[in-house]
Amino acid sequence: MTAARLSSLLNNLAIAKPCAGCSSRSASTRWSSTDGLYSLTVTNLDTKQPNMLRRGVVCVVLAGGVLSANATITHASSRATSSTAQGSITVSAAASLTDAFRALAREFRSEHPKVRLRFNFGSSSALVSQIQAGAPADVFAAADTSSVDKLAASGQVNKTPRIFARNSLQIAVKPGNPLKITSLVGLSKARVVALCAKTVPCGVYAATALQRAAVVLPESNVSRGVDAKATIGAVVNGDADAAVVYATDVRAAGRSVASVTIPKAHNVTAMYAIASLRESKNAKAAQAFIDFVMSSVGQSTLVRFGFARP
Repeated sequence: MTAARLSSLLNNLAIAKPCAGCSSRSASTRWSSTDGLYSLTVTNLDTKQPNMLRRGVVCVVLAGGVLSANATITHASSRATSSTAQGSITVSAAASLTDAFRALAREFRSEHPKVRLRFNFGSSSALVSQIQAGAPADVFAAADTSSVDKLAASGQVNKTPRIFARNSLQIAVKPGNPLKITSLVGLSKARVVALCAKTVPCGVYAATALQRAAVVLPESNVSRGVDAKATIGAVVNGDADAAVVYATDVRAAGRSVASVTIPKAHNVTAMYAIASLRESKNAKAAQAFIDFVMSSVGQSTLVRFGFARP
């Protein structure tokens, strides 16, 4: 791209606008398309900076996604021109990956502009049941290894599953921690404790942690969520006093909750596994997504959302 062309773009862009068919979030710099394709994001933009600087940031983002033929603009756009993957793929992923994978999708798009991602988020065990029942999916990313192993055992996985991230558990309590809960033992103070369903990974992990801490909670005091997002939501919405969930979900909830650390002796390491599925209609794009998740860019994105590297 010539300097004159870049200057013209800068002069014509006053501020980022949502792309056609996208929904804008007020007071936010993220725009997400309704079909699962996240085509434009400008994060933490400093509105105090001069307009020319803001236009420059937006222009570079747009150039990476729209003007990828001009390989001199950014490193990301130069990689995008060499991608041959195209078409649509569906990624069935654990609910705890929602925020991280949505952010990762925007970065993936810059390298693979012809691939459209669709996400299906839910509990890993529910996703296994869906896939086994014939639900369309090209990639499966689970919050454990056993869920992927179930599909591998029935011949539904293309290649050996790969571990791509790690997570741990934390206690989420109401802001200010009014019950002064400082450990798993302290959960006995809570009127209602939210845990994931017994059959989903976060429920299995929580049960293990409670057992290690020699804590037994009466089931009458326990509220079960279908997945990690629903479980921490019980605390956010005021339906539970505390929850045992992934550290990443506590982080994502921000000031809506307070966090209580679970010591390593009682904690559990959640190993996240990913694999392409044999019934995929677009194996090339599916593998491209997995490779991106495992790449330095993908791993950095996951770390940014609180996950640990494998």
